[in-house]
Order: sequence, then C-alpha cells, then structure tokens
Amino acid sequence: MLNYLERPIEIVEYQRQTCQCQHCGATETANWPVEMIPGQDLGVSLQSFLVWMGNYGHLPYEKQQEMLWELGQIEIGVGTLVATNERVETAITKSVNQLQEWVKLGQPNIHIDETPWAVKGIKEWLWVITNPQFCLFHAGDTRSRAELEAILGSKYRGVISSDDFSVYNGYDVAAQQKCLAHLRRHFKKLIQLPGLHNKAIGETFINLIDEVFQNYRQWQQGGDDASYNDWATQFKSTLRSTLHQWFELAGGSAKKLLRSLRDKAEQWWYFLDHPQVPPDNNLAERSLRLAVTKRKVSGGSRSMQRFQDTANLLTVVQTCRRQGRSVIHFFEQALQAQVHPSQFAPSLIPQSST
Repeated sequence: MLNYLERPIEIVEYQRQTCQCQHCGATETANWPVEMIPGQDLGVSLQSFLVWMGNYGHLPYEKQQEMLWELGQIEIGVGTLVATNERVETAITKSVNQLQEWVKLGQPNIHIDETPWAVKGIKEWLWVITNPQFCLFHAGDTRSRAELEAILGSKYRGVISSDDFSVYNGYDVAAQQKCLAHLRRHFKKLIQLPGLHNKAIGETFINLIDEVFQNYRQWQQGGDDASYNDWATQFKSTLRSTLHQWFELAGGSAKKLLRSLRDKAEQWWYFLDHPQVPPDNNLAERSLRLAVTKRKVSGGSRSMQRFQDTANLLTVVQTCRRQGRSVIHFFEQALQAQVHPSQFAPSLIPQSST
C-alpha cells in the first residue's frame, strides 16, 4: 500500500567537525555532504523537485508556495523560488552547451521546428532540434536562415526533417524530409477553395498520403524490408502518373502544391528509399507541446536571458525523458557538481555517442 506521509519534507540540521593537529597546529574541517549547499535553506533534492514542478508541471511560484505549506507548513518567499530556478539553470548550462556542440559536430539525423515566444511583448522564436535520443531548445531572435545556421552551422551532414517553411529551402544539408502531415493539411484546405479541380486534386493526394502513412506504420510495426521496398517502388510510379495527370489541369493554389511536389520530390519522398527517416515531423511537434503549455501558463519571458534559461531547462526535461532518466536526479547532480569539486557534471549527450 502506498501512503502519503504526514511530513514528506523534513528539516535537517547539518554539523561538521573541525580537528586540530596536536603536533603542527593545523586545522582540518570535514566536507559538507553533497545533498546540501552551504548558505542555502533548501536542500539539493527539494530545489530540484521545485524546478521540475515549475518547468514540467507548470506550477507557478505562488502555487509552489502553497504546496510547500501543505507538505510541511514551510514558508518560502517567491524570491527564493526564483533564485532556486536560476541556480539550477546555471548549474545545467554546461551540460546544455555540450549537447549543442555535440549536435553541431556529430550532426545526427534531426527533426526541427519553431514556435513563437513573447519576450516583453515582442515576438521571438523558440526552436527545437530533436531526435529519439535528445531534445535541444534554442531561444532565437528570429525565424531566419541566420538563426538556423547559428544553431547547426553553415552546413549540415545529417538528414533534417521539418515542415515546408521556406527557411529550410536551399540550406546546405545532406538530405531533407519535409513533413507529409503538413502536406496533407495543405491539400485538405485546397478542397475548401473554389476552383474547377481543387476538390478532386485535394482528395486524390490526401488518399496517396494516407496510403503512405498506412504502409509506413506497417513497416514500423515489424513489416519486412522487401515488402516495403516493393510498395515504395509501386508508389513512386503511381505518384509520377498522378502528378502528370493533374499538373496541367491545376491552377492557383493547386498548381503551387503540385509544383512543389515535382520540383522538391527528393525532399518530400526521401523516406521511400530511407525508411529509417519518418515521413512526418511529429517528433518535433510533440516536443514543442511542453513548451507551448509553459508559454501559455507563464505568458512568455521578461528578458532574452530568462527566455534562454527556460530553453535550457526544457532541454534537460525533454532530453532526460527521451533517455529514460530522472529529471530531478539530473538537476541534483548538476547542483552538486557546481558546489562540490569531487562531483562531475552530468551529460545530456546520448550514451551511444560517447
């Protein structure tokens, strides 16, 4: 049986002994235990828990105060909670910077997306760069190519999965996979637009995209490569003939979509020959959901530095979740390493790459 303890938070007094050598007169003082930080009222584990609640549980400082009172009649000022959040962010900065450098140098296959973020009422952009092993957030001034290059470098030798935003067009990258879920939405909108063939074109290509997701899902769930390759070969032929059938009949928005499918075929259909790269950008979009909820609760940030602090904390939260690690324990290790020289800062770099 699991029970809620009456006092889940305890108050502990730490003492340490100082000894003096009888021969030389030198004094030696014992080290403080790693679970406490001298001069601070909150222990390492409680600080880590509060920062996790604030950045994953989206609990505002005022509600954190109420929670501490309920758990142990502990009165903590908002200033202390703010300082705790900043202290943990400072402690994890080294680990986040190491992950960012590893992405630039290792250049793994990644998914990338961005979402608006208000800083003092001005629209900035939160970028996410992710794959199944990590999740890196970046606080950006813009949604531009310059921002993309600041994150990844002027060229990238991995595969980038993204939506069809123009900033990714022409970027020096080994290969791209544009999101077919976004493409499906475009064709769904096309059906609602006036035009002689818009409805027929939209329905035809939605059916093709649905076929893609169905067959790709079957392959993911244990289908064999030979069957997948046979389907992919047949699908390419169907796609070419369908494009040829409708291209000259399309006009306006439909023509624009079909031209993109024709001229950027290697970006829309890269996964057909490389099924290890999924045909959508759902991983990046799912990664942003936590940040979007955080933005709605907080209303944004008061400065670009606070914005970057939030991005770093979200990086740790989402990366630890991807790697099956405890976020709270990671925060604890980072705080301990900052204060105690004998402790090493934890790493976010995927273990298979270290």
